[in-house]
Amino acid sequence: MLLSHHTTLHHRTPHRRQPSTIQASINDDDNNDHNHLHRRRSIVTLATTTALLLGHCPNPAVASQSWGTHSFIKERFFQPDLSPEEAVARIKQTAEGLHDMRHMLDTMSWRYVLFYIRLKSAYLSDDLKSAFTTMPEGQRGKYVVVANELMDNMSELDRFVRTPKVYESYLYYEKTLKSIDDLVAMLA
Repeated sequence: MLLSHHTTLHHRTPHRRQPSTIQASINDDDNNDHNHLHRRRSIVTLATTTALLLGHCPNPAVASQSWGTHSFIKERFFQPDLSPEEAVARIKQTAEGLHDMRHMLDTMSWRYVLFYIRLKSAYLSDDLKSAFTTMPEGQRGKYVVVANELMDNMSELDRFVRTPKVYESYLYYEKTLKSIDDLVAMLA
């Protein structure tokens, strides 16, 4: 049995490489032309790729859907206005989503709750203004009160989820559900 000293290396030592030499270009005009052509080629490639991606048609299910999180950027910046009927439909979808959010609160998934609340409240303020036109003249005052109460409850829910305070979050979650259910009942 061969015993070796504990300081003996049992693996190969790495080979040292010679430092690479730096070579200067003799003709600067050729180098500038090469850089210019490389930049031009990069810009053309970027423009072509962007045009192809923007022209890409999504599948028919997503294309027929006129609202939702899949089209957040498109809706927010390029198509901010929905018809009043679409706004009412999105308010109803938001109500269903808020009811389904209870599991996230129970598991204390605060980041997801916060993201969902902020996303929906950004849409909801515009949708409430659009849906206002569908209300009869006699109910518009009550609609404004309920809509303002809903937005206040959602902002308080956002504040308590951000902290996170569990009891207050549940309290304002229930208040938000009550407000949005009242609003959906008015819109029905």
